[in-house]
Amino acid sequence: MNEFAPTGADVLLVVDVQNDFLPGGSLAVTGGDAVIPAINALAVRFANIVMTQDWHPAGHASFVSAHPGRAAFDTVELGYGPQVLWPDHCVQRTKGARLADGLALEKAQLVIRKGYHAGIDSYSAFLEADRVTPTGLGSYLRERRLGRVFLVGLATDYCVAFSALDSAAVGFETLVVEDACRAIDLAGSLAAAKARLSQAGVRLIGSAQV
Repeated sequence: MNEFAPTGADVLLVVDVQNDFLPGGSLAVTGGDAVIPAINALAVRFANIVMTQDWHPAGHASFVSAHPGRAAFDTVELGYGPQVLWPDHCVQRTKGARLADGLALEKAQLVIRKGYHAGIDSYSAFLEADRVTPTGLGSYLRERRLGRVFLVGLATDYCVAFSALDSAAVGFETLVVEDACRAIDLAGSLAAAKARLSQAGVRLIGSAQV
């Protein structure tokens, strides 16, 4: 028996597969478009699918454009702690913020929008970067009695990893499907993320195992 075969109590969490993170986007993840066919192939096996969507207002505090004199990928201190400054991306109502056209996820039941508070970034699907503001996803999954979370999407070392860590922290069995993700890998961030995931008990698997 395949221990990773999806059941009715499992959910596929598709993280931030949006135009700005694909080739040609303002914060493109190398090979980001390669996750789309992998995700579509997995999705047919899941009865439950949730998606996340970065949804920033113009001038968001995490944008380098909001910090004159600073460069993209610098780190600054905001009210909730250190914040990487990103190129402006996934601005509300723009093409870059749209979910990728190639996704075949019509049966997705929920889209969680995150990063819409002007002063707080949000990597995780569960908690915003201040680490106290919930998105409501944990309560949604518990109310629907879903207990195992499979994560895919962009980027492995940021929004996927933060979401997986928070998923595990609130009690869900959590798995990251590595070949259905791609990383930014900024200054060793991918290796660091994998180490944190392993320490938290998150399992890293391949789509062939699902």
